[in-house]
Amino acid sequence: MNHPPRRFAPGCALILYKPHLVEKLRQFLRPILSADEVWTRCCRKDPGFGADTELINVCPGCDKRFRLDYPLTRTVSVWKILAESEDFPFPDYGGRKMSIIDACPTRDQPRIHEAVRTLLGRMSIAIVEPKATRTKGVCCGDSFWGEIPTGEVTDWMKKRAAQLPADEVAVYCVSCAVASGIGGKKPRYLVDLLFGEETRPPTSDLDAWHAALQAHIDAS
Repeated sequence: MNHPPRRFAPGCALILYKPHLVEKLRQFLRPILSADEVWTRCCRKDPGFGADTELINVCPGCDKRFRLDYPLTRTVSVWKILAESEDFPFPDYGGRKMSIIDACPTRDQPRIHEAVRTLLGRMSIAIVEPKATRTKGVCCGDSFWGEIPTGEVTDWMKKRAAQLPADEVAVYCVSCAVASGIGGKKPRYLVDLLFGEETRPPTSDLDAWHAALQAHIDAS
Protein backbone atom coordinates (compact mmCIF):
# COMPACT_ATOMS: atom_id res chain seq x y z
CA MET A 1 0.00 0.00 0.00
CA ASN A 2 1.34 3.42 -0.92
CA HIS A 3 1.54 5.95 1.88
CA PRO A 4 3.28 9.29 2.51
CA PRO A 5 6.69 9.41 4.20
CA ARG A 6 6.37 8.11 7.76
CA ARG A 7 7.80 9.62 10.94
CA PHE A 8 7.55 8.41 14.53
CA ALA A 9 6.10 11.01 16.93
CA PRO A 10 6.02 9.59 20.49
CA GLY A 11 4.71 12.78 22.10
CA CYS A 12 6.02 15.01 24.87
CA ALA A 13 4.65 12.97 27.78
CA LEU A 14 6.31 9.67 26.84
CA ILE A 15 9.60 11.44 26.09
CA LEU A 16 9.49 12.91 29.60
CA TYR A 17 8.25 9.74 31.28
CA LYS A 18 10.50 7.00 29.87
CA PRO A 19 12.74 8.02 26.97
CA HIS A 20 14.25 4.53 26.81
CA LEU A 21 10.83 3.19 25.80
CA VAL A 22 10.69 5.77 23.02
CA GLU A 23 13.89 4.19 21.71
CA LYS A 24 12.50 0.66 22.02
CA LEU A 25 9.42 1.63 20.03
CA ARG A 26 11.56 3.38 17.43
CA GLN A 27 13.69 0.30 16.98
CA PHE A 28 10.62 -1.86 16.43
CA LEU A 29 9.07 0.62 13.99
CA ARG A 30 12.32 1.31 12.16
CA PRO A 31 11.61 -0.91 9.12
CA ILE A 32 8.49 1.10 8.23
CA LEU A 33 9.84 4.60 8.95
CA SER A 34 11.06 7.03 6.31
CA ALA A 35 13.35 8.88 8.73
CA ASP A 36 15.41 7.34 11.50
CA GLU A 37 15.19 10.20 13.98
CA VAL A 38 12.23 10.63 16.29
CA TRP A 39 9.88 13.58 15.67
CA THR A 40 10.03 15.49 18.96
CA ARG A 41 8.34 18.80 18.08
CA CYS A 42 5.17 19.27 20.13
CA CYS A 43 1.88 18.84 18.28
CA ARG A 44 0.86 22.30 19.48
CA LYS A 45 3.46 23.73 17.11
CA ASP A 46 3.01 23.63 13.35
CA PRO A 47 5.27 20.84 12.06
CA GLY A 48 5.88 22.80 8.87
CA PHE A 49 5.77 19.78 6.58
CA GLY A 50 6.01 20.84 2.94
CA ALA A 51 4.37 17.67 1.66
CA ASP A 52 2.00 14.99 2.92
CA THR A 53 3.54 13.22 5.90
CA GLU A 54 2.24 10.34 8.00
CA LEU A 55 2.98 10.44 11.72
CA ILE A 56 2.90 7.28 13.80
CA ASN A 57 1.87 8.56 17.20
CA VAL A 58 1.53 7.30 20.76
CA CYS A 59 -0.10 10.28 22.48
CA PRO A 60 -3.90 10.62 22.08
CA GLY A 61 -3.61 14.41 22.01
CA CYS A 62 -1.03 14.24 19.23
CA ASP A 63 -3.32 12.01 17.20
CA LYS A 64 -6.14 14.53 17.43
CA ARG A 65 -4.11 17.70 16.80
CA PHE A 66 -2.01 16.37 13.95
CA ARG A 67 -5.10 14.85 12.34
CA LEU A 68 -7.32 17.94 12.60
CA ASP A 69 -5.05 20.99 12.67
CA TYR A 70 -2.43 20.35 9.98
CA PRO A 71 -3.72 19.59 6.46
CA LEU A 72 -0.53 17.90 5.23
CA THR A 73 -0.34 15.53 8.19
CA ARG A 74 -1.98 12.13 8.43
CA THR A 75 -1.90 10.03 11.56
CA VAL A 76 -1.78 6.36 12.37
CA SER A 77 -1.86 5.09 15.93
CA VAL A 78 1.07 2.99 17.05
CA TRP A 79 -1.52 0.84 18.81
CA LYS A 80 -3.02 -0.18 15.46
CA ILE A 81 0.38 -1.08 14.05
CA LEU A 82 1.27 -3.16 17.09
CA ALA A 83 -2.16 -4.79 17.26
CA GLU A 84 -1.69 -6.07 13.71
CA SER A 85 1.93 -7.11 14.20
CA GLU A 86 3.03 -10.70 13.76
CA ASP A 87 6.52 -9.95 15.08
CA PHE A 88 6.11 -8.07 18.37
CA PRO A 89 7.04 -10.23 21.40
CA PHE A 90 3.90 -9.72 23.47
CA PRO A 91 4.28 -10.55 27.18
CA ASP A 92 1.70 -12.81 28.82
CA TYR A 93 -0.03 -11.39 31.89
CA GLY A 94 -1.93 -14.57 32.61
CA GLY A 95 -5.45 -13.18 32.62
CA ARG A 96 -4.83 -10.30 35.04
CA LYS A 97 -7.95 -8.19 35.42
CA MET A 98 -7.68 -4.52 34.56
CA SER A 99 -10.18 -1.77 34.04
CA ILE A 100 -9.52 0.81 31.33
CA ILE A 101 -9.74 4.56 30.76
CA ASP A 102 -10.20 5.78 27.20
CA ALA A 103 -8.34 9.05 26.68
CA CYS A 104 -10.51 12.09 25.94
CA PRO A 105 -8.98 12.94 22.52
CA THR A 106 -9.96 9.48 21.27
CA ARG A 107 -13.61 9.80 22.26
CA ASP A 108 -14.72 9.75 18.60
CA GLN A 109 -12.10 7.24 17.45
CA PRO A 110 -13.38 3.66 17.77
CA ARG A 111 -10.36 2.53 15.69
CA ILE A 112 -8.12 3.39 18.64
CA HIS A 113 -10.46 1.85 21.22
CA GLU A 114 -10.44 -1.41 19.27
CA ALA A 115 -6.68 -1.44 18.72
CA VAL A 116 -5.98 -0.88 22.42
CA ARG A 117 -8.29 -3.69 23.46
CA THR A 118 -6.78 -5.99 20.86
CA LEU A 119 -3.35 -5.30 22.34
CA LEU A 120 -4.56 -6.00 25.87
CA GLY A 121 -6.09 -9.25 24.66
CA ARG A 122 -2.85 -10.29 22.96
CA MET A 123 -1.14 -9.85 26.32
CA SER A 124 -3.75 -12.04 28.07
CA ILE A 125 -5.18 -9.15 30.06
CA ALA A 126 -8.84 -9.50 31.03
CA ILE A 127 -10.55 -6.14 30.55
CA VAL A 128 -13.18 -5.13 33.09
CA GLU A 129 -14.98 -2.31 31.32
CA PRO A 130 -16.38 0.60 33.36
CA LYS A 131 -19.90 1.80 32.63
CA ALA A 132 -18.59 4.94 30.92
CA THR A 133 -16.21 3.68 28.26
CA ARG A 134 -15.14 3.98 24.62
CA THR A 135 -17.18 6.70 22.85
CA LYS A 136 -19.07 7.34 26.09
CA GLY A 137 -15.96 7.56 28.24
CA VAL A 138 -15.57 10.09 31.04
CA CYS A 139 -12.46 12.22 31.54
CA CYS A 140 -9.87 11.07 34.08
CA GLY A 141 -9.85 14.67 35.30
CA ASP A 142 -6.60 15.95 33.81
CA SER A 143 -8.34 17.97 31.08
CA PHE A 144 -9.75 20.22 33.80
CA TRP A 145 -6.31 21.28 35.00
CA GLY A 146 -5.87 25.02 34.53
CA GLU A 147 -9.62 25.51 34.17
CA ILE A 148 -10.60 24.94 37.81
CA PRO A 149 -8.56 24.90 41.05
CA THR A 150 -6.12 22.01 41.32
CA GLY A 151 -7.82 20.71 44.46
CA GLU A 152 -11.07 20.34 42.54
CA VAL A 153 -9.23 18.52 39.76
CA THR A 154 -7.85 15.97 42.21
CA ASP A 155 -11.34 15.50 43.65
CA TRP A 156 -12.59 14.73 40.14
CA MET A 157 -9.76 12.23 39.64
CA LYS A 158 -10.73 10.40 42.82
CA LYS A 159 -14.38 10.37 41.76
CA ARG A 160 -13.55 8.98 38.31
CA ALA A 161 -11.17 6.39 39.73
CA ALA A 162 -13.89 5.17 42.08
CA GLN A 163 -16.03 4.34 39.02
CA LEU A 164 -13.42 1.89 37.70
CA PRO A 165 -14.27 -1.70 38.68
CA ALA A 166 -10.71 -3.08 39.01
CA ASP A 167 -7.76 -1.96 41.12
CA GLU A 168 -5.42 -2.01 38.13
CA VAL A 169 -6.27 0.36 35.29
CA ALA A 170 -4.91 0.14 31.76
CA VAL A 171 -4.26 3.58 30.30
CA TYR A 172 -2.74 4.79 27.04
CA CYS A 173 -2.11 8.39 28.08
CA VAL A 174 0.61 9.34 30.58
CA SER A 175 -1.58 12.03 32.14
CA CYS A 176 -4.30 9.39 32.63
CA ALA A 177 -1.69 7.34 34.50
CA VAL A 178 -0.94 10.30 36.75
CA ALA A 179 -4.67 10.90 37.31
CA SER A 180 -5.43 7.25 38.07
CA GLY A 181 -2.63 7.14 40.61
CA ILE A 182 -3.91 10.28 42.31
CA GLY A 183 -7.35 8.68 42.31
CA GLY A 184 -6.08 5.69 44.25
CA LYS A 185 -5.80 3.11 41.47
CA LYS A 186 -2.75 1.26 40.12
CA PRO A 187 -2.21 2.59 36.61
CA ARG A 188 -0.72 0.32 33.97
CA TYR A 189 0.48 2.40 31.03
CA LEU A 190 0.17 0.53 27.76
CA VAL A 191 3.78 1.09 26.65
CA ASP A 192 4.96 -0.23 30.02
CA LEU A 193 2.75 -3.29 29.64
CA LEU A 194 4.10 -3.99 26.16
CA PHE A 195 7.69 -3.98 27.40
CA GLY A 196 7.06 -5.69 30.73
CA GLU A 197 7.75 -2.67 32.91
CA GLU A 198 5.99 -1.36 35.99
CA THR A 199 4.13 1.93 35.73
CA ARG A 200 5.36 4.53 38.15
CA PRO A 201 3.65 7.88 37.47
CA PRO A 202 6.31 10.60 37.26
CA THR A 203 4.66 12.60 40.05
CA SER A 204 1.50 12.96 42.11
CA ASP A 205 1.82 16.75 41.96
CA LEU A 206 -0.37 17.93 39.10
CA ASP A 207 1.08 21.41 39.00
CA ALA A 208 4.61 20.01 38.80
CA TRP A 209 3.61 17.58 36.04
CA HIS A 210 2.08 20.29 33.89
CA ALA A 211 5.03 22.59 34.52
CA ALA A 212 7.38 19.87 33.26
CA LEU A 213 5.22 19.30 30.19
CA GLN A 214 5.12 23.01 29.42
CA ALA A 215 8.89 23.31 29.77
CA HIS A 216 9.34 20.47 27.29
CA ILE A 217 6.83 22.01 24.90
CA ASP A 218 8.59 25.37 25.05
CA ALA A 219 11.93 23.72 24.30
CA SER A 220 10.70 21.52 21.45
